[in-house]
Amino acid sequence: MGLVKQLLRLKGGVYPPYQKHLTDDKSFTKCNIPNTVTIPMQQHIGAPCKPLVKVGDRVKMGQKIGQPAGFVSSPVHSSVSGNIKEIGNFPHPLFGESLAVLIENDFLDELDEGVMPKNFDELSAEDIKGIILEAGIVGMGGATFPTHVKLAPAKGKVIDTFIINGTECEPYLTADHRLMLEEPDRIVFGMQALMKALGVTKGFVAIEDNKNDAVESMLRATAKISGIDVVALKTKYSQGAEKQIIKSALGREVPSRGLPMDVGVVVNNVATAAAVATAITTGMPLIERGLTVSGSGITEPKNLLVRIGTSFEEVIKHCGGINGTIGKVISGGPMMGISQFTLKAPVIKGTTGILVFKKGENPYPAELPCIRCANCMKVCPAYLMPMMIHAYSFKGNYEAAQKYRAMDCIECGCCSYGCPAKIPLLQSIIAAKNRLK
Repeated sequence: MGLVKQLLRLKGGVYPPYQKHLTDDKSFTKCNIPNTVTIPMQQHIGAPCKPLVKVGDRVKMGQKIGQPAGFVSSPVHSSVSGNIKEIGNFPHPLFGESLAVLIENDFLDELDEGVMPKNFDELSAEDIKGIILEAGIVGMGGATFPTHVKLAPAKGKVIDTFIINGTECEPYLTADHRLMLEEPDRIVFGMQALMKALGVTKGFVAIEDNKNDAVESMLRATAKISGIDVVALKTKYSQGAEKQIIKSALGREVPSRGLPMDVGVVVNNVATAAAVATAITTGMPLIERGLTVSGSGITEPKNLLVRIGTSFEEVIKHCGGINGTIGKVISGGPMMGISQFTLKAPVIKGTTGILVFKKGENPYPAELPCIRCANCMKVCPAYLMPMMIHAYSFKGNYEAAQKYRAMDCIECGCCSYGCPAKIPLLQSIIAAKNRLK
């Protein structure tokens, strides 16, 4: 409908070098499809899937090969047609190793019989939720929270507002930006489907104001749609965290240990909305995603459409290979991403980017002693005292760490980035959170 200004500025946060110029003008191209794909049984928050196939089986593209083991889980599907070559533990970009299915590609791309388009006008809210569940759609901004769970608020929680997150504030990453420029109508269709599933009539598209072309693109796409506005947020990392978006765009504050639904809001990523649109209009489950391949160690930085299960090695090869000697490879962005120990790890649903840095350009310098400057407090957008959580986590006193609200950390990395002593505060806080869980 129109452009809405944000209500509040982000508290805390930092201004890292964004380095988005390497790919922000690069349209999506399709990555080469590999000879084999490795499909992990866990590509989402929650319980891992149980394999539905065995070695020697033939599978089709879009066929479900992993069954969820709980409500907070999401099925996985084959991204190619071919034969099951092996089932076992393989490299994983988040967990080091995990159970996965190795499929030998026959390059026929024979579709599973269940891949069929739906008529949106005939779908009820429950139908849409069922399609999203069966399509294996999760949060594609990196969090990988199963989308169907977000669409099922707890009893007594009334949702009145829906937000699509197009901020993409992580340095280097530009895939969401390109998606808003190249396929805004698909995003809006998915957004309308998600709003219908939630039963809400008010929605916002949140975009940082360093992406004015994306703001204009989404304004055009929503111009004739009642109830959807675009809000331009001030550019500042970590504006993209959902609790921070809610406060900046709506002026509502999610309580400590709370969820967006506690203030009547659900937030989804733009790529998640696009995946919902694809699942409805084509019937295709989530077997491909857009991501950014960038960094000083990449010969030709690109935005790519990549089949799930393609190895980092294959993706990098498609971008001209390594430029120089590898210093560090990161899955995701440099602020929240995970360092990799092998290029054999596969692209999964939550892989927003692959960054390669040359040797000698390590983005994580050696740490020095804490100087008690409290800058980590100043830049923390969640109002925490990171140095205190770090200190107790380092000593193994996780209960004391929680007294300083360790579980409220949004894992944005602002504290580590803003620390003049370069102490890995975030890593200590994550360790405490994992132990507390």
